[in-house]
Amino acid sequence: MATNRKGRDFIARHGETVFNIARRMQGDHPHTPLTRAGFAQAEAMGVALRAVLGPRPPITLWSSSAGRALQTLAVIAEHLELDWHQARTDDRLVEIGMGEWSGRYYADLHAEAPGFLDVEHGLYSRPPPGGEWYDSIAARVSSWLADTDDDPGDRLVIMHGMSSRILRGVMTGRDVMPQFDAAVAPDLPQGSVVRIENGIETVVHTGTGRGAAPA
Repeated sequence: MATNRKGRDFIARHGETVFNIARRMQGDHPHTPLTRAGFAQAEAMGVALRAVLGPRPPITLWSSSAGRALQTLAVIAEHLELDWHQARTDDRLVEIGMGEWSGRYYADLHAEAPGFLDVEHGLYSRPPPGGEWYDSIAARVSSWLADTDDDPGDRLVIMHGMSSRILRGVMTGRDVMPQFDAAVAPDLPQGSVVRIENGIETVVHTGTGRGAAPA
């Protein structure tokens, strides 16, 4: 549990993308553009964060290097009157690597690999062939945490459905789930924002996007 971490972390899940609406495996694809709904979700996140933080807050902007996260951040940064160009990107914040499943349609995988989704938890039930598993995500987001523990002030972190759940699970000290080999926080819809301070998570804004199924 990251109880000695300085400042607060506002962790947000990017808005809906063209892959999400088409029900395609997105994972660590570098750029899958936001839909109109995705931009609307980013707008709502910006409004919610401005209500909490005010204009030009002393906060460090962090993002996954994926285009959809950076697009979401651009809209939020405008609401906060912050310079998007000052954002820091880190590949350790990207989404799960999908390997051979990358770009595949969910419908096709349901036919070819029934049971590949753990519907109860909204996670994969087994590692994607040639892809990544949750313990690997936990290792990389924990590395990012260690490198940013002493950053001054608060942080806004824009990332993804699965990787954010693992980061939140690590930061709030959740138990490792044996079937996933990692601590996993509850799912939240796209466009959601949480605040984590001293290991305690509070939902700041609940988005209107998809939940549960990986996005």
